[in-house]
Amino acid sequence: MKLVIVESPHKCETIKKFLGSEYKVVATKGHLDELSTNGKFGFGIDLENGFKPTYVISPSRKSTVSSLKKDVAEASEVILATDPDREGEAIAWRTCEILSLNPKTTKRLEFHEITQEAILNAINNPRHIDMNLVYSQEARRIIDRVLGFRLSAIIWKKIKAKSAGRVQTPTLKLIADHEREIANFVPTKFYALSLTLSKDKKNFNVNYVSKDNTARIYDEKEHDKVIDSLKDKAILKDIKTVTRKIESKLPFSTSSLQQEAGLTLHLDSASITSAAQYLYEHGFVTYIRTDGVNMSKEFVFKARKFIETQYGAQYVGPIKKGIIATNNSNPHEAIRVTSLSRTPDVVKKYFGDKTTKEYKLYKLIYERTLASLMKAKEEEVTTYFFDCGGNTFKTSEVKVIFDGYTKIYNYTNDNEEENVSSSLPLLALKDELSVKKINDKEDFTKPPAHYSEAKIIKLMEEAGIGRPSTYSSTISTLKKRKYIESAKGNVTVTELGAKTSFVMNKYFADYTSAEYTAKMETNLDQINEGETTSLKVLNDFYYPFMDYAAKMETKIYQDEEVPVGRLCPVCHAQLVYKTSRFGQFIGCSNYPHCEYRENPSAGKLLDEKCPKCGKPLIERETKNHKKFIGCSGYPVCDYIKPNEDEKVEVVGKCPDCGADLIVKKSKGKKFIGCSNYPKCHHVETYKKSKIEKK
Repeated sequence: MKLVIVESPHKCETIKKFLGSEYKVVATKGHLDELSTNGKFGFGIDLENGFKPTYVISPSRKSTVSSLKKDVAEASEVILATDPDREGEAIAWRTCEILSLNPKTTKRLEFHEITQEAILNAINNPRHIDMNLVYSQEARRIIDRVLGFRLSAIIWKKIKAKSAGRVQTPTLKLIADHEREIANFVPTKFYALSLTLSKDKKNFNVNYVSKDNTARIYDEKEHDKVIDSLKDKAILKDIKTVTRKIESKLPFSTSSLQQEAGLTLHLDSASITSAAQYLYEHGFVTYIRTDGVNMSKEFVFKARKFIETQYGAQYVGPIKKGIIATNNSNPHEAIRVTSLSRTPDVVKKYFGDKTTKEYKLYKLIYERTLASLMKAKEEEVTTYFFDCGGNTFKTSEVKVIFDGYTKIYNYTNDNEEENVSSSLPLLALKDELSVKKINDKEDFTKPPAHYSEAKIIKLMEEAGIGRPSTYSSTISTLKKRKYIESAKGNVTVTELGAKTSFVMNKYFADYTSAEYTAKMETNLDQINEGETTSLKVLNDFYYPFMDYAAKMETKIYQDEEVPVGRLCPVCHAQLVYKTSRFGQFIGCSNYPHCEYRENPSAGKLLDEKCPKCGKPLIERETKNHKKFIGCSGYPVCDYIKPNEDEKVEVVGKCPDCGADLIVKKSKGKKFIGCSNYPKCHHVETYKKSKIEKK
């Protein structure tokens, strides 16, 4: 039996089907181990031995490792088939280490789509583990651990922010800076001026052309002058016609897929990623973590033939620059479908119906794949210029000459005309048209729109922050840390997120800026290419960073603790509100010398004192959200103030202490108890006849 080890369990059945009974396919389920948290600052690295990392088997993978060891013992050959990227290479290497396989001789398969042709080609052309990729990934893992752990510890101590990181922090800054721009935006008044003209009983609008060739007037004097000069007639003084071509977009990369699917399908980045992963693992599309836009020559040839057969030779477009890679400059293809015969209608049955995100995403990828190889859309744009009282107004009309790629794929063109009339009457030069209405609207400029998740990913790509595999997870991390919120497609920064971004940018910009992050990605790529070593990159990073972090830790401000307004019952220092990872609580300002603390759900302090111990009373809530007033010294003092709104039903005297017996409730059931509780614990069963007798 030959054993093939992949990452995801979802691939096993598909790949096994292609390989036959001679092979067994099993999965690591991601990383089998992780960096330990031993050593200085919990980094899990040995500084004395060239940053040698210490790995430990993940608790959730122990049973997987045991099962894999058993499979390896029974196999005649072991073949590694983890994902074709830096992370997948590292998983393959760590799998060798854990399962006692020789990385220099163990076969490593590389394929970018899960199809029979691709899998069999990989089996027939195996390679060995690329250690440069491994060194690059390990360096990234160590840098992220050191930077993340050190910065997170500092900002938790200082401002109670949960984490910082090489990728998440510059991404957060992009969002926080934009939100600050929105908050500081000052509206500017403008006038939007247009005329409603009429010819042949057809009305249409024409927009004013200002001095700066826009449709807005920002100067009030100019506006008043224009209004005063307008006449009841407008003359068509010029007609300009141009033909333009709108080229189709390139096939999808990870970033462009996230952007387009976010805008057109209204999905968040996590949903897009999970749907794309499903499509890849089940063989519908090629590998989904890529910044490449190239496609294989074989696929391009088949696709062009398919377009000619299905739509006609006139729809076959030229091959755009970069669609076919040269010199293996980018081994990762664009995200494309693996088979054009699997049209969206054909594969619909695999996804349940047309409403599932997997179907919608597959349809988008299928159509974009074909459209990228189709001819441009051709349009004829005619712009009409009118004179009214010496002022210029215009409108445009667009006529489609050739639909091109929009035969199958439509999206909003970035250069779409703003002022386009859907239906105009027949117009000729020097036509005189009646002015039916002057549309004079006073308005104010709007602040920039909040970023969408798709926009954030586009900005991350442009700034060189992270890699395709980290775009979606970075946004998910920021949400989890409660640094940002996403609702109705809009991403906003929270108070904690804005504060964290401000502090990180003020004190640690040298290590969390977009520029630094992009530079580090370049360094990691140089390790990939063998142009530098991981030891050099780690040395250049570690010692300057640790010195800088230690220096900044003494400078960064610490939030002042808010006093509660009373003294600690143990040492008589001020009690203050504190925050832990589990929420807010009241503790002694003399900590760690005094460890006194009170229940986190202490509630609202009152000016009234406890009649039993003299401490302030506090208003709390039960688990059923019923309010009551008790002693702030609980559990030392268990005084609970009687609810004056509730009628106390006295039914007799306590035989033990002589206090009143009253009707009480517990878990919805009545019983009779002593009013002197907790000093007296006398209780009786509640019986109406017994009460009447008493």
